[in-house]
Amino acid sequence: MDIIQLLPDSVANQIAAGEVIQRPASVVKELVENAVDAGARRIDVAVVDAGRTSVQVADDGCGMTETDARLAFERHATSKIRQAADLFTLTTMGFRGEALPSIAAVAQVELCTRTAGHDLGTRIIIEGSRVLSQEPEACHAGSVFTVKNLFYNVPARRKFLKSNQTELSNITTEMERIVLVHPDIAFTLTSNGMPLLTLAPASLKQRIGAVCGQRMAERLLNVDVETSMVSIHGFVGTPEQARRRGAQQFFFVNGRYMRHPYFHRAVQEAFQQLVPAETQVPYFVYFTVPPAELDVNIHPTKTEIKFENEQAVWQILLAALREALGRFNAIPTIDFDTVGRPDNMPVYRAGATDVPAPPQVSLDPAFNPFTAQDTVAQATAHHAAATAPHRWESLYEGMQGDAAAGSRERAVTVPSLALDPAPLLAGASMQRSAELLQYRGEYVLAAVPDGLLLVHQHRAHVRILYDRYLALLATAAPVTQRLLFPAVLTFGAAEAATIATLLEPLRAMGMDISQTAPTVFAVAGMPAGMEGVDPQRLLADLAATAAADTPTPAAMHHSIAMAMARAAAIPTGQVLAPLEMSDLMDQLFASADPNHTPTGAAITALIPQSAIDRMFS
Repeated sequence: MDIIQLLPDSVANQIAAGEVIQRPASVVKELVENAVDAGARRIDVAVVDAGRTSVQVADDGCGMTETDARLAFERHATSKIRQAADLFTLTTMGFRGEALPSIAAVAQVELCTRTAGHDLGTRIIIEGSRVLSQEPEACHAGSVFTVKNLFYNVPARRKFLKSNQTELSNITTEMERIVLVHPDIAFTLTSNGMPLLTLAPASLKQRIGAVCGQRMAERLLNVDVETSMVSIHGFVGTPEQARRRGAQQFFFVNGRYMRHPYFHRAVQEAFQQLVPAETQVPYFVYFTVPPAELDVNIHPTKTEIKFENEQAVWQILLAALREALGRFNAIPTIDFDTVGRPDNMPVYRAGATDVPAPPQVSLDPAFNPFTAQDTVAQATAHHAAATAPHRWESLYEGMQGDAAAGSRERAVTVPSLALDPAPLLAGASMQRSAELLQYRGEYVLAAVPDGLLLVHQHRAHVRILYDRYLALLATAAPVTQRLLFPAVLTFGAAEAATIATLLEPLRAMGMDISQTAPTVFAVAGMPAGMEGVDPQRLLADLAATAAADTPTPAAMHHSIAMAMARAAAIPTGQVLAPLEMSDLMDQLFASADPNHTPTGAAITALIPQSAIDRMFS
C-alpha cells in the first residue's frame, strides 16, 4: 500500500507561513513590498493592537484584474519572474509567490482592487486558504489588503506573540527599512488611529531626517564612490554620534534592505581608533551591484544576500568610509589661522611708489617702575620689592625634615602599605584622602583588614542611583528640576513608539515630559540629580533598552531605572574629592548589593594581603 501522498494546498500554505509570516511585522513587510512593486506612489498602513486585530495596507498602484486577484493567493503564483534565469536579473522586491498564500493560510483576508482601465474592481474574502466570496466592487484604483485575526487558526503561534509594544516596534522597524530606500514614495503609518509616520516624497537625506530625527541627519557624513564593480553612496555618522545601543544602522543593495555582518565589520574597522569598542555609529549605506552578481534567494525573508565579489566590495566600502572620515577631519569648523596671513595684509610690490613707512616706537628713558606711583600695580610691585628679604632661600630652610615627618605621619593612615606612599604616587593618576585612594579616575582603593579593596567608581554610582530611582518609582514621590528652556526632541518612529509607552513611569521619576507630535517630545524638567544629562541621549538609550519585551511593570521600571542610572552616574575618569569618595563608599555599602550592578557586572575586587606579601617575598 502506498503511503506517500501530496499535501493539500491549505496545509502546504500553513507550512510555508511558518517561515514567511512570523509576526504582524512580516505581514506589513510583504504587503508594502508588493505595493512598491505595483508602482504605488502612496502607501497607507494602519494597524490595530499592533497587528493582532487587523493590518490594512492601501496603495494607488496598478491594481489587479478579477482573475489576477484570485490567482495571487495560489502558491508560487507571481508576476515578477517567468523562468529560472530571471532570478539573476531581479529588479523587484518579491519573486517567490509565497507571501499572499501564506498570509491567507493563517488569517482572515479581504482584498479590494481595481485596475486603472476598469470601472469596477473586485472584492475577495479568504479565510484559512478557503475562498469565501468574490464579487464586483466599486473601489479606488489600486489595492486595499485587510488582514484580520492573524494566527486565529494557529493558537500556539498567536499565544507566543510578544507584547503590543514589542510587536509595534517590529512593525515600525520594517517600515523604516522600506521607506528609507524609497524616498520618492509617500507613506503613512497609524496605530489604533494615532499617526506614527507621515512621510511626503523627499530627498534621501530629508527622508532620513524625517524617520530618524533631523538632529542626527544634519551631522551625517556623505559617502560616495563609483567603481566598475559596485557603486556605494549614503551617509555615515560622526564619532560624536556613537551610541552603546540603538544606533540606526542600515545596509541596502539594489533597493533592498539586507543584513550583512561582514560589511558591518568594515564600518567597525573604519571607526576603530575613533570610538570606544562597545559603541556603534549610525550609517545608511546603499550598494548598487549588477543583479547577476547577487544571490537573494537564500531565505524567504530575503534579508540575507550573497555577493559574488564580497572581499573586493568590503575593501571598497572600507576605503569609502575612511575617505569620508578624512574629509570630516580635514575641514575645520573655524579657521583661526587666517588672521595675519599675507593674503589678508597689504603686500609690497617691486616698483610700487607707495612704500609703507616702517612702524615707529617711542621710549621713555626716564621711566622707573620701582619709583613710579601712577598705577596700583606699580605701587604693589614697588612694595613687594621693598619688603622681600635678600635671601629668600632662608624661608624654606628645615622643610626637608618637616616633609619627612609628614610622610611618616601619612604612612600611619594606610597601615596596609606600611610605607610612605608619596614616592610611589609620583607620576601616577592617583588622588588620596586620609583612608581612600583614587587610581586613574576609575577605581577607589581602600585598605581593609583582609587586603586592598578596589571599587569601580562608575559602576558603584550606577548601583546607588539604580536603587534610588527604583525606590522613586515605587513611592511616586519625585523631585523635578525645571529646565530654563524646554528641550524639544525628535526621534525615529520606532523610538517614539517605545518612549510613548514610558511617559507615565518617566513622570513618576520626576521628568516633566509630554508628547507634542507622533515623533516629537518636549522635556521641561529633569529628575533632581540629573542636571547636565542630555535628555536626547537619555531617552534614546532608554528606548533601546526597552525595545526588548517588557510586559510587566517591574521589568519596565528596571529598564527605566537602569537607563537613567547609567546616564547620571559619574563618568570614568572624573577625579573625586576625598569627601566624594567617602560618600560614594558609604552609599555603596548601604545598597542592596554592593558587589554587583543590576546587570550582574562586578563592582568590587579584593587583593588579599597574602597576595600583596607574595609580591615582595
